[in-house]
Amino acid sequence: MELLRNLFEGYPNLWGGGVAHSVLILSLVIAFGIMLAKIKVAGISLGVTWILFVGIVFGHFNLNLDEHLLHFLKEFGLILFVYSIGLQVGPGFFSAFKKGGFTLNVLAMTVVFAGVIITVSIHLITGIPITTMVGILSGAVTNTPGLGAAQQANSDLNGIDAPEIALGYAVAYPLGVVGCILSLLGLKYLLHINTKQEEAHAEQGLGHLQELTVRPVSLEVRNEALEGKRIKEIRPLVNRNFVVSRIRHHDGKKETELVNSDTVLHLQDKILVIATPIDMEAITAFFGKPIDMEWEQLNKELVSRRILITKPELNGKTLSQLKIRNNFGASVTRVNRSGVDLVAAPQLQLQMGDRVTIVGSELAVSHAEKVLGNSMKRLNHPNLIPIFLGIALGCILGSLPFMFPGIPQPVKLGLAGGPLIVSILISRFGPQYKLITYTTMSANLMIREIGISLFLACVGLGAGRGFVETIIYEGGYVWIGYGIIITVLPLLLAGIIGRCVFKLNYYTLIGVLAGSTTNPPALAYCNDLTSCDAPAVGYATVYPLTMFLRVLTAQILILALG
Repeated sequence: MELLRNLFEGYPNLWGGGVAHSVLILSLVIAFGIMLAKIKVAGISLGVTWILFVGIVFGHFNLNLDEHLLHFLKEFGLILFVYSIGLQVGPGFFSAFKKGGFTLNVLAMTVVFAGVIITVSIHLITGIPITTMVGILSGAVTNTPGLGAAQQANSDLNGIDAPEIALGYAVAYPLGVVGCILSLLGLKYLLHINTKQEEAHAEQGLGHLQELTVRPVSLEVRNEALEGKRIKEIRPLVNRNFVVSRIRHHDGKKETELVNSDTVLHLQDKILVIATPIDMEAITAFFGKPIDMEWEQLNKELVSRRILITKPELNGKTLSQLKIRNNFGASVTRVNRSGVDLVAAPQLQLQMGDRVTIVGSELAVSHAEKVLGNSMKRLNHPNLIPIFLGIALGCILGSLPFMFPGIPQPVKLGLAGGPLIVSILISRFGPQYKLITYTTMSANLMIREIGISLFLACVGLGAGRGFVETIIYEGGYVWIGYGIIITVLPLLLAGIIGRCVFKLNYYTLIGVLAGSTTNPPALAYCNDLTSCDAPAVGYATVYPLTMFLRVLTAQILILALG
């Protein structure tokens, strides 16, 4: 019994209660939390946030860790979590601001800043401390990095942790998940959505998806000005990014051929063009008219295959430098990066982990495969230098003070903002300097889950001691209502603006709104509503900027009003 008591309550003669005690408590909190995360009510789960609630229970019964050890593990877990997120979203972070992505990000910013304004208003009206309100805000929008950033900012400002931040987060989080999903459902009836029509438009890549996706279209050449011209002569005339993948000449041959820059076009030739839907209308009008073609049936000697870029020496090289068509007689038609298809433009720089679609004969594709790598074993080997070098640079950046007018204390990006920015920059620009930043999805997910589990467990253990008293005796139950207001009002406002002003497709809209609250359960709900990828594309487009703004605004609120 003495052994068990010491294991759970700590060895009195050892710092922090001993290694065995600390590891045991952390392991049990995380294990029980993940078990509870598998519970779903009406198809909705709180996910890993259950770790926070289990930690609160353990903390309430004084099954705790040394406060210094708790602080270190919490910050270390937060760094791992935000850095892995930055590595994932970095490649698409800056491209998300182009064309259609700009509109979607403006809408997401509306949600973020509306939530901040409501939070400040409630703080000024009710007198609730800003630390509590920022915790409620982070919970209401299910944003754990924001919680970490707020705690880091308060620690820098006052030299101590503020448990009320975690208390506010824990109280608001459950209805933050449910409130978001109910808001998306409410918008469907409020805006009188015809789901069949919206899904049909989303499947075609219409609306703001036009600039964020890639589609193949079969065309028949009808433009007399193109008679006898080569593809490389035509490309500057169209002034659009496109790839002509295959051609069937009008002279009666039934086989299709691959297209290269020297391929000559003639009237009534049939071609397969790959481009973004927003460019496709101009491309179609330029070449001729759209037709229906079963290209796979016309020449079964041509195969289409997706090949992984796994050779480090290809990192940062452009497609034109590879000369796949000239060397092997195969064509690269599109490049998939982080789940998004890109037009295979000659100037497109490749990154480790890209999936390129190559069309050609079996022999040609096999030769191209050897050049590009396509070795999962090579990708499975982790590249640790960018991870730990990036974390080191992130800690340095996060510790640099920045002065802003009206804020008495210098603002720091902290251990949430610093590593996040560095990881985004490294993953986006690293390949240009031959730095391999790719990690497999499973490796990235493992780092992220370990980080968030450590962070939530430590936050829960630190907040557990006063949780029940705060809820029952100090009016903490009222925070639930404030959290619902912060969750629902910005989403309804942005939903109406997105539909009535920006004319967004409903499925794109709800993906953007789920992304603006960084809410994975809401994204899962959106994906269950439709078979198209519109919600996922909308979510992925706004997620990077939203995550950055949530981290930054949480810190600014603490430093400006704390």
